[in-house]
Amino acid sequence: MRIATLLIASLLVPLAAPTPPAPLPERLARTGGGSQLLTAEAAELGSTTGRLTWWDLREGHWVAAGSAPARFGAKGLADGETRVQGTNTTPTGLYALPYAFGVAAAPPGIRYPYRRATDRSWWCEDNESRSYNRWVEGLPKDCRASESEHLTAFAGQYARALVIAYNYERPVRGRGAGIFLHVNGGGATAGCVSVPAEAMDQVLAWADPVRSPHIAIGTDTGPTAITGY
Repeated sequence: MRIATLLIASLLVPLAAPTPPAPLPERLARTGGGSQLLTAEAAELGSTTGRLTWWDLREGHWVAAGSAPARFGAKGLADGETRVQGTNTTPTGLYALPYAFGVAAAPPGIRYPYRRATDRSWWCEDNESRSYNRWVEGLPKDCRASESEHLTAFAGQYARALVIAYNYERPVRGRGAGIFLHVNGGGATAGCVSVPAEAMDQVLAWADPVRSPHIAIGTDTGPTAITGY
């Protein structure tokens, strides 16, 4: 009887709750070395939607400061190292965020360098141009309008945005140009990451260039898993 009683008592001991996973940035191989990070995570390569979260490093631990639904390229995501321009895919990887820009005025309190777009503002995406993957004021002769973006033509999406430094420091021709974090349009993007307008404003109010924020873009699992960066 005593053995049976002990057995029943042991069965009544509650099982320990499973340990929750560490915050996403703590599972990344690299975060860019700063104390702010954005993560844009999709379920799989073919996904056109996912989640953007912005994080602060506080006393050695990453804490979520905000989150919003995100949209990706119309053809999903692609490995940033092998992506091909014009494929409507969002490049995976870890990237710096050099400056903010917009057709609208800079939001109050922004700490990021902010460049206001005008009717002369273009993003050159012509592979034959010396200005490939760069902002230009007035199209250079070697940069075709048909191969570039007139920024004010996308007044809604580019009301406010952050440049994602994909293929930016040493551009590889044909790899892709003009990848931004910007305001949602009517659906999936041509390769950028987009969020609702209020979320974009929240990110710009939060981001501090002194804290070297980066963005990590990837999937939950597989070879492009965000934790591999």
